[in-house]
Amino acid sequence: MTSAVEVRGVSKHFKLYHERYTSLKERVIHFGKVPFDDFAALKDISFEVEPGTTLGLLGHNGSGKSTLLKCIAGILQPTSGEIRTRGRVAALLELGAGFHPDLTGRENVFLNASLLGMHKREIAAKFDDIVEFAELEPFIDNQVKYYSSGMYVRLGFAVAVNMDPEILIVDEVLAVGDELFQRKCIERVKLFQREGRTIIVVTHAADMVRQICDIAGVLDQGVLVAYDKPGEAVRSFREHLLRRQAYREAELLSEHAVDAPDDRAAAALGGDAPAEHGDTLAGAGQGAHASSVVRITGVEFEYPGSPDSEALTPGAPLAIKIAFHASDTVVDIAPYVALYDMKGDVLFASVGSPGDAGAPVRAGDGEFVFDLEAVPLMDGTYPLTVGLVSADEATIYDWREQQSHVAVTSSTRGRGLLHIRASVRADQRMDDGVGIDERLGA
Repeated sequence: MTSAVEVRGVSKHFKLYHERYTSLKERVIHFGKVPFDDFAALKDISFEVEPGTTLGLLGHNGSGKSTLLKCIAGILQPTSGEIRTRGRVAALLELGAGFHPDLTGRENVFLNASLLGMHKREIAAKFDDIVEFAELEPFIDNQVKYYSSGMYVRLGFAVAVNMDPEILIVDEVLAVGDELFQRKCIERVKLFQREGRTIIVVTHAADMVRQICDIAGVLDQGVLVAYDKPGEAVRSFREHLLRRQAYREAELLSEHAVDAPDDRAAAALGGDAPAEHGDTLAGAGQGAHASSVVRITGVEFEYPGSPDSEALTPGAPLAIKIAFHASDTVVDIAPYVALYDMKGDVLFASVGSPGDAGAPVRAGDGEFVFDLEAVPLMDGTYPLTVGLVSADEATIYDWREQQSHVAVTSSTRGRGLLHIRASVRADQRMDDGVGIDERLGA
């Protein structure tokens, strides 16, 4: 099968200038040469996307995701390597891209769609559908410089999805829209999937990658460090975030060590720095945990009934015990749990803490207990992710991505995913006037 998108050995370099010579005298003195540093935004990226596949790209800010999308869309040309796309490409890469602030929404629809390769007659035929999808009928003849950021992205996405692309490229600008619009966009993406279109999406929402993507890639410092099924890629993404955070902690500890690094700094500096190549990062995970201020040391389940119970009954309570070790005092920490079904979709996720500000912990060993009052699940084994984060979820102290599993065993005749308590009664008069409840002896 011919691939819809082929990326072969793509690298992209930029020149970072630290000063500019503006006068003729400065240019003559320096022979017209302006000093610069070479910055490699992408480093030898290679992968293929089959037709009808949805690819999700994950990575921290500055990892090269948007640069890669711009290269695939043809907005940027790679420094080296080759990119091939087969079919019409529609790209929504940044807020307001292709819009002129002094033109009206109507005029910008024709301008933006023409930049994406649509003819005027084709745009006119789809104009009403575009405006209806964007829900901007009352404002379509106003200048877009008066639009809110949400109106911008709604209009841009409406144009992109209504040009019937074979390949749809979407950057993380969808985070600007409200919840209802995001849901509408996901529904349109799923419609495109059913129609066999190819989709490439960048997002920081790992759960969205699991929900809509067939395959996912992880970028770190311009290197493609993982290209796998969504669950495995998300696990790699979390591990690289932890490794990067651990390296920053090591740098801070070494800067504050006056004479010689103490045990904590020495332990932190024992970890490797973020590598430049994917092969050295691929096994990252446990090594990153060792230099974290707080790390998870164990996860246990407390099932109701016998202490030897190894499975949960449907609807019963569950206590999740997260043991940890802190190498220093942390004033803001909370446990995180997420339960998944067999397909990897999130069933439940929550950050719990004794207060809104998170719980303080001292150096040493401790334990968080996450109590679930009732788990209404039927038979099965359900993956569980646990983490230790700040109350605002801005900092990840440690993370175990689907390394534990909750077992549920049911003795009932029910089927499906959820255990819902139900009773059955009949209310019908028979031919002889006797109620069915009476005939059954109820």
